[in-house]
Amino acid sequence: MYAQRNPVSRPSGEFYIYFINTLLDHSGQEYEAFTPITMELPEESGIEPDYCFYINNWEAISGKDRINRGIDPSPDLVIEIDVTSYTDVNDYLPYGVPEVWLLRKNQLLIYQLQDEGYTLESSSRYFPNINVFEVVRDCLQIAYERNTSFAIRQLRQKLASQ
Repeated sequence: MYAQRNPVSRPSGEFYIYFINTLLDHSGQEYEAFTPITMELPEESGIEPDYCFYINNWEAISGKDRINRGIDPSPDLVIEIDVTSYTDVNDYLPYGVPEVWLLRKNQLLIYQLQDEGYTLESSSRYFPNINVFEVVRDCLQIAYERNTSFAIRQLRQKLASQ
């Protein structure tokens, strides 16, 4: 059993970028990650997701200093960590982001773009063979009890043994 941490000490937002990077690396997917980027359309107010991942479209933005919304594709996966305000997943509709992960009160919600709207899903299209909810829960528990780096090392070991 791990020593209990101070209840105010929570895994930082970087936990989720390490988590996604580990899953992407394990699955052998190439990607680019950004934090944060402002997504704007002339007729829409801008949004700024906490983390963005280009997975299927990584080549389109590789090596760029700036993402040009008029030319470059939207991220494939965005993560929003809601602490004080709540994101409406439909804010991403005009941008056509295929998958949005919302984290509220340590609960993961995965939304996928289907036809003309987002639907709540039980798995990620980018990690179809991984129970993301279970793995996030387990990693967060370890991160709370010990620390993020240990949780990510444990995740790598678990994935390698599968």
